[in-house]
Amino acid sequence: MASIDINADLGEGEASDTELLRIVSSCNVACGGHAGDAASMRATVAAAIENGVAIGAHPSYPDRDGFGRRSDFLAGPGLLATLVAQIQSLSAIVAEYGASLHHVKPHGALYNDACADAELADVVAAAVVEASDGVFLVGLPNSELQRAARRRGLPFLAEAFIDRAYLADGSLVPRSEPGAVHQALASIEAQAISLARDHAVTSSDGQPVSLKVDTLCVHGDTPGAAQAARAVRDALEQQGIEIRVAG
Repeated sequence: MASIDINADLGEGEASDTELLRIVSSCNVACGGHAGDAASMRATVAAAIENGVAIGAHPSYPDRDGFGRRSDFLAGPGLLATLVAQIQSLSAIVAEYGASLHHVKPHGALYNDACADAELADVVAAAVVEASDGVFLVGLPNSELQRAARRRGLPFLAEAFIDRAYLADGSLVPRSEPGAVHQALASIEAQAISLARDHAVTSSDGQPVSLKVDTLCVHGDTPGAAQAARAVRDALEQQGIEIRVAG
């Protein structure tokens, strides 16, 4: 039976978290860089465990004012130190509940920057090794993050976005361009099915693009996120695709 993981970025203060944790199979928990504190991490971890959801760290540039969305905010040893601290803070809380961290997925601008920048990607991968060796690193397929994971000996989970448009080379259409984000639920469902079942996506100019991924992202801060996630999960299961943790 075909299977796919569904992940969501949580612990960022959104009201949809509780409902999303009843739908997704893994979550990425904000751990202090762009959002989150000890209380929110504990609440999200407890709810994730209650729902059988795999827990990942969602570290970012230490940019709470910009919600981690300002590019090239920090690099080098300073970035390494804050990423290690963020991952370890969540990992310690997860351990308090008798569980373990499953993966690390960078947030926002750090994710986008590291997918394109080999040096930055290596800092992210080094932080994962130092903070919690052996967990999965999550990022775009065929990206610098994937190559950095390979160099550092980290297992990697390739991710796709169910609500983002793709270019013919398999990269995301920049958010600044029209049509970069799918709004229609039918389009989101169709893209999720194509990715999970056919390992492909249709580019913005109508070309089929091969894209083998392990996990599909639902943005927790998007209006109607829980409803979209439920519709996508139902559509996938109707196609005989099992929703389960990747790896």
